[in-house]
Amino acid sequence: MRIVKRSYTPTLSVAGAVAAIFMFFILMIGFKVSADTRHHSKLEPGQRLVTIFDQGERRTVITEANTVGDTLERAGIGLSTGDIVEPATETEFNTTDYTVNIYRAKPVMIVDGLQREKVISPYTTPKDIAKQAKVKLYDEDTAELTRSEDVLGDGPGTQLLITRATPINLVLYGKKKQVRTQSKTVGEMLQDKQIVLGLEDTLSVEKSARIESGMTIEVWRNGVQTITEEQPVPFTVRKIQDADREVGYREVKTPGKNGKKSVTYEVTMRNGQEIDRKEIQSVEIEKPSEQVEIVGAKPSFSGDFAAALAKLRACEAGGNYANKRNPSYRGAYQFGYATWGNYGGYYDPADAPPEVQDQAARDLYVRRGWQPWPHCGSSLPDTYR
Repeated sequence: MRIVKRSYTPTLSVAGAVAAIFMFFILMIGFKVSADTRHHSKLEPGQRLVTIFDQGERRTVITEANTVGDTLERAGIGLSTGDIVEPATETEFNTTDYTVNIYRAKPVMIVDGLQREKVISPYTTPKDIAKQAKVKLYDEDTAELTRSEDVLGDGPGTQLLITRATPINLVLYGKKKQVRTQSKTVGEMLQDKQIVLGLEDTLSVEKSARIESGMTIEVWRNGVQTITEEQPVPFTVRKIQDADREVGYREVKTPGKNGKKSVTYEVTMRNGQEIDRKEIQSVEIEKPSEQVEIVGAKPSFSGDFAAALAKLRACEAGGNYANKRNPSYRGAYQFGYATWGNYGGYYDPADAPPEVQDQAARDLYVRRGWQPWPHCGSSLPDTYR
């Protein structure tokens, strides 16, 4: 018979290990409480125990200072431009035990495409650094902190590299919105946005098409469907005539603001092409605000020329400023739309007030005489310019 002796090495069980770790933490907590108790036992009336964390280093001081700033100054801890202290340096102590954190500002080169901007920032996350530098980051953009690669150009320090997502226009079953994506192809973008195409859906471009800035990608479903669009409601303009201001003067007293309406259409699609659209509902969701304008109503002429204009408009339109009998020539002086050119902000000459039409006739006469009115102007003397 052969006897085999096996050696045995005692091992620590899992339960034993947990118990040991637990006892270690109890001892550490007890040590800290004991240390803090010793510090507090040394405090005299008016003194405070302040723990300062500065770039990962911990320092505890006993001070009679009343503010965070005074405490740092007495402890010989200086601050540089851009450093952040929490709580702020002007914070007054209201307890005997305080914790102060100092975040040191460091140079950061922000690389945003072809743009480079150097900032001094105490922050350690890309989002906070970009916010401090007023650089807009979209959810789809990526930003990472790396060591500067161009030490000679940028100097030693940190580099914030921003990779912009590509903006595109996505029309999803009639609803248009701008989205951004890091995807390289249309198919990857659909997958990234979790857009699953149905059997009756059509795509305006191939899935393999490369993503380009500003491109429009449309997803439609064949057959009749409803879509809802948000559209602007133009504001109206109320003009207040000022007889002390010459015609042509214009001042916006209260700016107008467009409203919004939600319009629902019934749309018929075939092979990705819209073949019919019918409005079935329109709901105003935000009323427009009226624009108020002060406009001049004082003519820049009088006397004989005013009498000449009276003869001219009597001949041209019977003196009727609202004359709209001719679809091409309108108002008291029968202005054509091209010659009128939205004078005074009015599209139709016949809709303009009398003083505006009179001034427009005056301005045209100064430039061209009575030539624009070959029949009615031929008997008038050309002595007013």
